[in-house]
Parts: sequence; structure tokens; C-alpha cells
Amino acid sequence: MPPKKSITLTEAELRLMKILWARGESAVGELVAAMPEGAALAYNSVLTTIRILEQKGYVRHRQEGRAFLYSPCVAEQEASRSEVRHMMQRFFGNSREKLLLSLLGDDEVTAEELQRLKEAIAAAADDRAGDEL
Repeated sequence: MPPKKSITLTEAELRLMKILWARGESAVGELVAAMPEGAALAYNSVLTTIRILEQKGYVRHRQEGRAFLYSPCVAEQEASRSEVRHMMQRFFGNSREKLLLSLLGDDEVTAEELQRLKEAIAAAADDRAGDEL
């Protein structure tokens, strides 16, 4: 039985998506040329990866002459939220509270980060209270 297709992004897929989000519509050759120095991929690897991204619904293409031009059809923020939801489901039983408590338990959280989190939580609470009126 073949492995189940994942909707999450592999590292190589994410690298290509970041290039597409930054550049917009691009041909495979342009994606190869835009790869960061230490993370370069061969043309065939980029082509295979971009086709997988298309199957996953992250990318679409259009044909211009003989070339296929690929563009993202999922916004970066939407993909980010999807990845966080997936991780929250897998590791934290769909509990936002458990996810946040895990992050807060990290010794590397700075006082400035904690302050920004407090402000974000307070703002979210204010927004919700305003919605209920």
C-alpha cells in the first residue's frame, strides 16, 4: 500500500513555495535559478516537487507557448495557519491551550515576547467581547 499523501509541506516544497510567494508566477528554470546558494536543487527535482505541490493544491499552472508557468494558489498566511492547525491536531489534541502552554514552557521565550503575547491575547479578548455586543 502506498504511503498516504500529506497535505503538509516538506522542506523542499516549502523552499519552492517561499520563492513563488516572493516572485509570483515563475517557470521551473526561474525557480531553479532563484534557489538559495546552499539549497540548490536540480531542474528535474524542482519539476517533480512543483508537480507534487500542484497535486496538493498549493500551486497551479498555465501554459505559455511551450513553457508552464506556476503560481501559488494558497497564500503564505493560509499555508502557515494550516500547518499550525495540523501540528496542533497531531501533538496537542486540537488544544490551543496545550500548544501555547508548550511554547510558554520553552526557556528561550524572552520577556519581550511574553509581553507581545500578553498584548495579543488582550487584543483578541477585546475583539471577541466587541463581537458579542
